[in-house]
Amino acid sequence: MTFAPVLHAEWLKIRTLRSLPGALLALFAVTTAFSALAGADGGSDPEFDPLFTALSGILPGQIAAISFGATAVSSEYHGGAFRLTLAATPRRGRWFAAKMTAIAVPALLVGLVTAVAALAAGRAGPGSAVDGLTVGEQLRGVLGCGIYLMLITLFAAGLTALLRSGVATLSVLIPFILVVSFVIGDAAGTVADFLPDKAGQIALHQTYDGTLGPWSGLTVTALWTAAALLAGGWSVRRRDA
Repeated sequence: MTFAPVLHAEWLKIRTLRSLPGALLALFAVTTAFSALAGADGGSDPEFDPLFTALSGILPGQIAAISFGATAVSSEYHGGAFRLTLAATPRRGRWFAAKMTAIAVPALLVGLVTAVAALAAGRAGPGSAVDGLTVGEQLRGVLGCGIYLMLITLFAAGLTALLRSGVATLSVLIPFILVVSFVIGDAAGTVADFLPDKAGQIALHQTYDGTLGPWSGLTVTALWTAAALLAGGWSVRRRDA
């Protein structure tokens, strides 16, 4: 079977498994809502960054992106589904590439739409401070947000393929992002800039200090993601179904 029908089959799985469109809808709703709340309240902060405030809903919203990536892969390991998949697509590498593509494309598209909506919602609160953002800064924020969400989704997908458990992936990534990353960030200084979440989120800031910039930060996140995908791909190719 060639790549196109395998990709089509994987896309059908994502469309028909209710929890997956639900996770993308939650990503949009949570990110937009929290950005609106932050925008209504952020202008009084002396360290106010209008771009990050407008896009700050991505911090809780990324949990839905992680859930989307983890669930899309972990569904293969329930009820013997992976054996059926391999019976239809014996070439595991081709299947894995199609699976990751079917995950990446909607994550990127929903991420871009979410970023535009979050920016619009965030602009409703701070007023003139956000109005001062240049077109280039807003475009960079939207593109960076969409790319970051796609990368963090694929990072979760690759880790799930390695661990063969969505629960294990969520148990690792969600506490890491919500707790560990902040603790390490406060204690480790610039080293924290190279963590997968913090590196990618630099693109959401209007101003930034430290070793990395917006695109180099996204590159670091992409390297973490590539490592997770390589590990996940190895697991798919080498371990029994």
